Amino acid sequence: MTTDPIVDELVKKAYEELAQANKPQERSRMSQTANGYIHLIAWSNASLLRILVKKFTSALPTIERRLKMQLDDAARSVIANIEEGYRRPTTIEYLNFLGFSQASLVEVKGDIQRCRQDTILKSIPNSNLLSLGIQLDDWHTALKQSIISDTKGIYRNLKETNSPLTSFKFLYNPVDNLKIQSLTYEIFIELINKTDWNLRKLVSSLEEKLAREQKYYQVEKARIRGNINWRK
Repeated sequence: MTTDPIVDELVKKAYEELAQANKPQERSRMSQTANGYIHLIAWSNASLLRILVKKFTSALPTIERRLKMQLDDAARSVIANIEEGYRRPTTIEYLNFLGFSQASLVEVKGDIQRCRQDTILKSIPNSNLLSLGIQLDDWHTALKQSIISDTKGIYRNLKETNSPLTSFKFLYNPVDNLKIQSLTYEIFIELINKTDWNLRKLVSSLEEKLAREQKYYQVEKARIRGNINWRK
């Protein structure tokens, strides 16, 4: 300690600030790019779910406009929260947004079940994504390629033209050419359940990472405090 009380006070405050170890920033992103979430299977499945929901709700009668809005919004929320959460700086924030996605997915599932109960959505036992020709791995590859060119890094399907863009093609025929009447309750439930499983898997891995970060935080805090005690 010095004989100058002002200097002593400044040194004391500096030590107190050092004792508050900075919380480690999230470092588990699968890509360093802003849209690294495109590599997540949960995001890919959620994207397909949103598309199928939009196709289904586009054929709903006007009297079901409230249902259409709710289903469209909930399906969008599943994927949008994955995207926003991915770019949050900490793991705990990422987990919070994935929780929002999971809650929206439950909402979608509930509405789909009610659509079946109200005979708005048909049920065909044993119908599935494969019956539509949709392979989720192939879909994921096509989806990524439809967003960013593999070579030039430009938006492949959004090049400037003389006319406004009126439709979008993923260059994946089973989705681009999908007929609304092909959609069934079983197909929606299959995709919802697979999306839920992948979200759970992602959350589990992040919870493990969060536990490691918290352990690191405690160790780092103890180390800094040990240095301060040594200085004293």
